[in-house]
Amino acid sequence: MNSLLYTIAVILIIGWAIGVFFTAAGSLIHVLLVIAVIAFILGIIRRPTAV
Repeated sequence: MNSLLYTIAVILIIGWAIGVFFTAAGSLIHVLLVIAVIAFILGIIRRPTAV
């Protein structure tokens, strides 16, 4: 599940970067960035800790 969250986060960050450079989608790209950051934080929080 963690690798899935990281994959989604990377895809959304790439989409955000493309949107910033082309400014085609406007504020939708920034919403994608927020979702990517939330997915990344959830991945860090849910990561099992090694003992």
